[in-house]
Amino acid sequence: MKMAKNRTQILLVGNPNVGKSTIFNALCNKKQKTGNYAGVTVASHSGTYVYKEREIEIIDLPGSYSIYPDSEDEAIFSKFLIQEQNQYSGAIYILDAMNLKRGLLLFQQIQDLGTPLLLVVNQIDEAEKRGIHIDFELLSQQLNTKIIQTNAKEKIGLDELREAVHQNCFTKSESISFEIPLEQKEIVHRISSQANEKNPYKVWTLLSSEKYLGKLESVHEQLTDHDRKCIVPKRLQTQETIRRYQEIDKILPKVITKKPQFKELLTEKADKLLVHPFWGYVFFAVILLFIFQMVFFMAEYPMNWIDAGFAWLAENVKNILPEGPLGSLIGDGIIPGIGGIVIFAPQIGILLYFLYLLEDSGYMARVVFLMDRWLKVFGLNGKSIVPLISGVACAIPAIMSTRNIENVKERLITILVTPFMTCAARLPVYTIIIALVIPAKKFMGIDYRAIALLGMYLLGFVTALVSALILKKTIKQKTKSFLIMELPPYKKPLFGYDFKLMLGKVWEFINGAGRVILAVSIILWFLSYLGPKQNPDQYVATDVHLHDSYLAKMGKAIEPVVAPLGYDWKMGVSIISSFAAREVFVGTMATLYSLDDDVEEGPIVEKMRNDVKPNGEKVFTLATGLSVLVYYAFAMQCVSTIAVVYRETRSIKWTTLQLVGMTGLAYIAAFLVYQFFK
Repeated sequence: MKMAKNRTQILLVGNPNVGKSTIFNALCNKKQKTGNYAGVTVASHSGTYVYKEREIEIIDLPGSYSIYPDSEDEAIFSKFLIQEQNQYSGAIYILDAMNLKRGLLLFQQIQDLGTPLLLVVNQIDEAEKRGIHIDFELLSQQLNTKIIQTNAKEKIGLDELREAVHQNCFTKSESISFEIPLEQKEIVHRISSQANEKNPYKVWTLLSSEKYLGKLESVHEQLTDHDRKCIVPKRLQTQETIRRYQEIDKILPKVITKKPQFKELLTEKADKLLVHPFWGYVFFAVILLFIFQMVFFMAEYPMNWIDAGFAWLAENVKNILPEGPLGSLIGDGIIPGIGGIVIFAPQIGILLYFLYLLEDSGYMARVVFLMDRWLKVFGLNGKSIVPLISGVACAIPAIMSTRNIENVKERLITILVTPFMTCAARLPVYTIIIALVIPAKKFMGIDYRAIALLGMYLLGFVTALVSALILKKTIKQKTKSFLIMELPPYKKPLFGYDFKLMLGKVWEFINGAGRVILAVSIILWFLSYLGPKQNPDQYVATDVHLHDSYLAKMGKAIEPVVAPLGYDWKMGVSIISSFAAREVFVGTMATLYSLDDDVEEGPIVEKMRNDVKPNGEKVFTLATGLSVLVYYAFAMQCVSTIAVVYRETRSIKWTTLQLVGMTGLAYIAAFLVYQFFK
């Protein structure tokens, strides 16, 4: 990989939750998701910006606490930092002003590797609130590097950072601050000489690393049996950590002064409630119920406008185009199908926006802390709550975010149970079915529909926990893990930035689902427009009644399989098509009801509510609606999720077991619910 002539490649590194992603977004004008808890960035992201006619490429690496990785996301960081050292000009190291001691450990390790560094001390505003004063001039002298002070969220100090990068203010240390222990000196220097490696600390890291980094082949070959007995990687890492912190403890008292705090800060006051062993969970439940109430209350008017707009568009297209296949395809097939997806954009947007605000404020870190207290019982790690909560948006990035879970067993269990969480793609299915079968009444001011929606989210979460408990008993592994995390201070969310981020995610949803439903709508229309020939002179019959079409014939062929769940052939076709993506169920239903001449015009919910079976019984009863809800709560109805599970586990066995297990559970549960309530 060669660097462009007028292009500079820079790394962005640091501990988790120090504002790296925020600085990356501000520099490169990107919209990478930020979260106020560790493990948000689980792969490297790159972006560019131009400053004074010079293009700068920034690579945002996952956060890490040490050069020695414990998890896969930290391995990405370590491998890139060491193996690609010749490909970048330097690294911007982000240091949290409130946690200098913790951050300086990794800083010194990277510095000793010979990486040119520029130090950025972020969150200076939070440090000032706590009466922490840092002598940056003295700290710069002690560390032998230039320091830039920033408040990334308010974009303070970013212009100075751009100028420092432009001026190439990266400092490469000429000496190594870490003194290699006497008992390993002989081995390190011998191997350094034999491997032609001038940096003895790099050899030390290769000897001290247990996994991921691997060892230089030449280093491995030079080790004698006696050397291997003497070298215990964890012991070497512990030795290094103790010695480095001893040196850091000599620096910090010189550069930090602290004013006495006379009053308790907001963070400490709020945490008495938010992380309380009982009230913390109650508060979290109230927050979720409020969000689901808003999903129905705030989205009602924009959903009605969207529905009316697409109905008007479909009607006008049919009036403008000549009567025939083209007008029917666009007016009865494509527009209603896409409209059936777009109508749920307000609900998805409201849900995601509130979740982004909770992450941005620092509250989600408290949720991680709360959940760790009892997730262990189910074979999960406190960090598992990050992908589980992320799964509320989409299972795909949520599964990828499991890379920050160090324990292999806990990571596998988290991957296998995350699809049970209610993702945004399920939301259109849930809301349209809940609107059909749950009355719009209130209990103590709370909408029944909001309670039902909360119930679906809780059902997914509880099922994930029960499944995790079963997998815990099935997958054998003796190693244990512990969650060590620091609760960040509460911060005022960036309402405007989070709103832009939400709009981007909603557009991704519409764009992705729209492409699928466009293809599905065309196929459905084609199959509904044609039917078996009605006289010997025809190859096929065209413009037939929906119930006489090939689509109806195919749907009725699978009806015996879905009838025990309370579904008719239209629902059977919709379930099959939603295997591409769960939300396609609604788009398919919208297309099918638009093509059905026997159904009166009106909103899709009204069409579904008024539809009846040949025997006069309503298609959508309470029993049928609950059956659909339960089926989609458990079913693995997404090809993309299956693909990412296989990519992360590299196991056909576990991917197949997950697919068969979830689909089987969905069918059995939906059958039992329908038979009980019908």
